[in-house]
Parts: sequence; C-alpha cells; structure tokens
Amino acid sequence: MWQLTAIYCALCFFPPSYQQFPRLCATRDALRAKECCPPWEGDGSPCGASSGRGFCTDVEVPGQPDGLQYPFSGLDDREKWPLVFYNRTCQCAGNFMGFNCADCAFGYFGVNCNEKRESIRRNIFHLSRAERMRLVSYLNLAKQTTSSDYVVATGTYREMENGSNPMFADVSSYDVFVWMHYYVSRNALLGGPGNVWTDVDFAHWGPAFLPWHRVYLLHWEHEIRKLSGDASFSIPYWDWRDAQGCDVCTDELMGARSPQEPGLLSPGSVFSSWRALCSRAEDYNDRGVLCDAGGEGPLRRNPGNHNRHLVERLPTSAEVEFTLSLSDYDTGAVDRGANMSFRNTLEGFGDPRTGIGNSSHRGMHAALHVFMNGSMSSVQGSANDPIFLLHHAFVDSLYEQWLRRHRPSPAQYPDSDAPIGHNGEYHMVPFLPLHTNRDFFISSKALGYEYSHLLDANQRLAESMRPYLEALQGAWPWLLLAGLCGGIAAVTTAAAVLTAKRRYGVSTWLSANMWKYFFAPPERQPLIGSDDTEESKGRNYQTTM
Repeated sequence: MWQLTAIYCALCFFPPSYQQFPRLCATRDALRAKECCPPWEGDGSPCGASSGRGFCTDVEVPGQPDGLQYPFSGLDDREKWPLVFYNRTCQCAGNFMGFNCADCAFGYFGVNCNEKRESIRRNIFHLSRAERMRLVSYLNLAKQTTSSDYVVATGTYREMENGSNPMFADVSSYDVFVWMHYYVSRNALLGGPGNVWTDVDFAHWGPAFLPWHRVYLLHWEHEIRKLSGDASFSIPYWDWRDAQGCDVCTDELMGARSPQEPGLLSPGSVFSSWRALCSRAEDYNDRGVLCDAGGEGPLRRNPGNHNRHLVERLPTSAEVEFTLSLSDYDTGAVDRGANMSFRNTLEGFGDPRTGIGNSSHRGMHAALHVFMNGSMSSVQGSANDPIFLLHHAFVDSLYEQWLRRHRPSPAQYPDSDAPIGHNGEYHMVPFLPLHTNRDFFISSKALGYEYSHLLDANQRLAESMRPYLEALQGAWPWLLLAGLCGGIAAVTTAAAVLTAKRRYGVSTWLSANMWKYFFAPPERQPLIGSDDTEESKGRNYQTTM
C-alpha cells in the first residue's frame, strides 16, 4: 500500500521525466515526422510554449570529423544524436528541463522551478538503518514498476523501416537505465550477423566518460524521487579505497554471496530475485541484433574471485591521490592510450602509479568492475547490478574533487578529434532532453548536489554523527520508559526496606550490608594452574572491459 501511495504522491510533485524513448515519441507518426515535441500538460502546447517553458526547434549537431576511430559514417543510429530518429525536439527555457519541458533543471524544485536546493550524497555506511532500508526498497520498487513514461528500442531505425514499423518494449523504471547504459556502449551493427565494429563506445574510452555518467546518475536520482515521492533522496556512494573485499555485499545492503552457489546472491537479499537484461553482448553480435530487453537470468557476482593478472586488488588511497594529482583532464588522442590523463587514469586504462596509458592492468574505476566478477564485469550489462550506482557515485565524487582542486577552464574539454560521441558539443547518447558533454564539465554544486566527504571538517563530523543521533532520537521514548520503570522499581525497593526495618528492627549496619551483597557481582573462581608456556601464550577485469 505504501508503494502505491508513494507513486501517486510522486505524480503530484514530479511531472514525467522523459528519457529515451518517451512513449509519445515512439509512435509511427512521430518517427516518420522525425519530431518529438510533446505538449506540456499544464497548458497543452508543445514543450509548454504557451507558458514560456520552452519551444520546439530544429536540432543542431556539430560536425563530427571522420577518422580511424570511426570509419563507418552513416551506419549507426547513434551518430549525430538524435538526428536518425528526430530532427526537432524541445528546447527548454530558464530552469525548465525535460523532454516536454515539464521538469525542473537539476538542483531546482517547485511548480515554477525557482526553488534552488542542494542535496548531499553520503557514504552508504553513514546512512541510518532506516535510510538503508529505504534505499533497498526504492531500488526494488523501481525494478518491479513498469515505466509509465518511456520504452526502449529493440531494433535499429533501418529495421523499423525508417519509422514505419516501430520496435519498442516495455521495461521497468530501473531497467530503462540498464538499457541506456547498454545502448550507449554497445557495438556498432554494420548489417548482418557478426558484422559489427567493436572499437567504439559513446560513453567510455574517451573524455565523455565522466560527464556522461554524471548525467546518468542525475537522471536516475530524479527518477527514484519521482517514483518514491521522496524529494530528499540522494544516491549514496561506496568509498572503496583500501577495501579488502566487497564491504557492501551484505543482505542488509546490496546482497551477500549465496552459500549454495558463490556466483549468485544470497536468497536473503531482495536482489537475488532480480533478472538481468542486455548482458549478452557476444550473442547479439553473432546475430547482428540489438538486445530485445527480455530477462536473461539472475544477477551474478563473485567478488574477489577474478582474474588476478588483470586486477591485483582494489584501488588504494595512494593510487586515488596520484590520480587526483594529474593536472590534465585528457591528453594525446584522448582515448585508452592517453598518458598522464586524469580521465584515462580514473577510468582505469592509465596506470594509477605512473599515469601511462594502455596499461596491462586495470585500475581505479575498471578495477572495481573486474573485481566484482559477474554482471558488473561486462561493460554493456554492468548497470544490472545495483552496486553500479554506489560505485559510480564515488567515481563521480573523485571527478568533483579533481574539478575543485584544478579548476579547469572549459577549453580543457576537447572540441574536436575525440572518439565519436566525445567532443565537447556532441549530444550525449541516448539522452532526451539533449545534453552536451561540455555542459557537465562543471562542479556538482552548480547542479544542486554535494558529497559528504568533500564538506569542511565540522560539516563532515556532523554528517558522520547524523545516523547515531537519528537512532538516539528514535530510541528516546524507550529510554524514557526504561528510566521511569527503573525509578519506580527503586522507590518500591526503598519502601520495602524501610517497612522491614520498622517492623523487624533491622539495624542500619545490616541494611547497608544487604544492599552491598544485593548489588555485588557474582564471585569468580580464581585462576588456578596458570603457566607461561609458549603454547598458552599463543592462545592469547575475467571481463569484457
């Protein structure tokens, strides 16, 4: 019942947040017209134009120079996004955002989107027990609730006969985001089974890696707020520096290991019943098809039992600090071979001790994916595991720390010659509303959120004490009751002693000794036969990354 109430309340405060593909734009008419400018319900006009929220306009996409990294211009739906599907979309004004300008820009709230608020993303181990329970409940709610706002594509535009035969599927709100991560990183289909181009990724292996995942988390966070009705929800992060294992792999949090099958999750976790989708890249490539968004078996995870030649251990604090010390956001060809590149080293293809690219080992972000040794170790299917969100929230916090430390100018983000999809003015695949990569080469504070470990010392102390104070606040009625009962018991006992003294003439000395022995701890047997012998002293990324 609370879930239904949450959904209805959410719709009162959060209008639909459209991603790719909104239902109203997944029709034959919309695809053939190549226009996606749905009306805003507030005034019935496209993009809320009558209320000044936005307007329908032609999409302008900057030129993408051809190069060795992408030699098949015109054969992939993601090129010059979103022109293959739509050449007219909504452009929102002011603090409005969304596919039909119904939403508020990140960090803004209220009917008129003029209330600016800053949320805090916290260390998951600093959440109260109630907050942890809410996190798991919200995740499961999103997984079990079919998205009412949007659908996912199961065929290419060519297979859709240029829009005449729409091919879309219903999925859950959570799985929309699983699909988005698959779609942006999938191989390029060049026509026919097995005819694919694998050396391409619109959100990895280049400078867009960090901005793209920042937008992804912001939209996912917004979706959970809308679905749950909890406007205060923020994604927590898992600080994995120096971790010896998967600290969050407990049934209270992201799911422990199954005692029967190490590669699966414990039946005590709600996530053990989840089904993955879009996780079989090799199968899709062999058949030359897109993921059909169907269930593909349970989540898999076997942390620590990975390829040790690829990843020795989880990243250390020293490696994180070295990565943050690199002053150049990206260098050279701005790909996996970039040397002394902050982005490439944080992504995991630069050595976190030397900064040299094309490392034979995976570090930082990629090391965590490999370490998990399951659904997380496949680039295209990694978002199936909810640990993905905690992991990328921490990666995003390191990106934020670097931005604050080095204060780069916008010019540090490359305008040209980056891999396909990664130039500064390129629209991020597959987001609608449209976002450019450079739009998110800015501080999180400009986007309405902060990280608890980046607060000043006093604020950090208050944050670390917050769950304990909340627990104490929740327990104070019981403590008061216990104190009251104790007081009554003490008064009753004292009255009984005084009554006995008057009736039987018990001496003051006897009363004192009675109290002494009444409250004395039980007597212990002294240690016998202790010796000092030595014996007695002894008692005291295997991955597609």
